[in-house]
Amino acid sequence: MNICLFSSEEINQPLSLKDERAQHIVKVLHKKEGDTFDAGIIGGASGIATITSISSEESISFEFKPTGRGKPLYPLTMIIGFPRPIQLKRLFRDIAGLGVKKVILAGTELTEKSYLDSNVIKDGSACRMLLDGTVQAASTHVPELVVCKSLKDAVEEAVSAPENAMASFIALDNRRMTTSLHEFLQKEGAASMVAAIGSERGWTDKERDLLEQSGFTLCSMGSRVLRTETAATVAASIILDSMGFLN
Repeated sequence: MNICLFSSEEINQPLSLKDERAQHIVKVLHKKEGDTFDAGIIGGASGIATITSISSEESISFEFKPTGRGKPLYPLTMIIGFPRPIQLKRLFRDIAGLGVKKVILAGTELTEKSYLDSNVIKDGSACRMLLDGTVQAASTHVPELVVCKSLKDAVEEAVSAPENAMASFIALDNRRMTTSLHEFLQKEGAASMVAAIGSERGWTDKERDLLEQSGFTLCSMGSRVLRTETAATVAASIILDSMGFLN
């Protein structure tokens, strides 16, 4: 936990010692009255919190002083075919840590239907993993999450978004690719991008047609077949690096 994040309602309010954040502050960071720790408001400012008192049985009181706007998210939207729920948790943590602005989770034609009914979305686990990745990155801004039942809905969500009006669109594919991701990024140099990664069994030909008709370029990322979570994390890293955000 590289930063303790609070909602705007929680900031400067006493924090129960039973709270995971309080446990981290006291037992991991070994903070005492008068000490400071990195803190921030979810979706808002980052800063320094000064502990004013610690009740041995109840709570920690602190005062928060904002010092910055928090690390910005990068102009990358990722459409991801619904993977196994256990993969999804790891994927979301890594994607958030990298600073992806928006994640559109899509049911594809080859997605295992039982995955769509998993509790990872319903019980808030996915959002917690995005928050965990944000905390790991010592950021305050959490990627937006949108869930779509089909790739068609996901593509419409991405293409119609105002922030993607000037974006470049790519979809990873190792069967009908027209170029490599490396070559595409060398030629494009886009200021913003939308990247689509299929579920574990990839895209169907119908989905490839949909993506191409919607302005996506099918790109390869080498000859090896990768897990969805691996492909998404590697692709995000390559794209963000090409955009200059990892320099």
